[in-house]
Amino acid sequence: MPHQERIVKAVYAAVDELNQQLPKGVSVDKSLDAPLYGGAGKLESLDFVTFIMEVEEKIKAEFGVDFTITDENLLSKEKSPFSSLRTLIEYLEELLKQEGAA
Repeated sequence: MPHQERIVKAVYAAVDELNQQLPKGVSVDKSLDAPLYGGAGKLESLDFVTFIMEVEEKIKAEFGVDFTITDENLLSKEKSPFSSLRTLIEYLEELLKQEGAA
């Protein structure tokens, strides 16, 4: 399975986990353009942190790589990798390449 498909699978699994924990009526769509955090995002900051931890866990299980998605440089990026599932997946691809896992 290509790396991007594996990343999408891991991210969607994290979305499933998160949606089970969110309050009734709040959920993240499993769509690449689903907004995550920021202006159009539906997640509160605590839910967002939970989601990122889920994503890290799923990526670790899928690729056997232990890494942290967030770092201080992300906040200064012009385009946040957390604005949608698509931007998150693209960012994860970059990170995995740097780790030599993809």
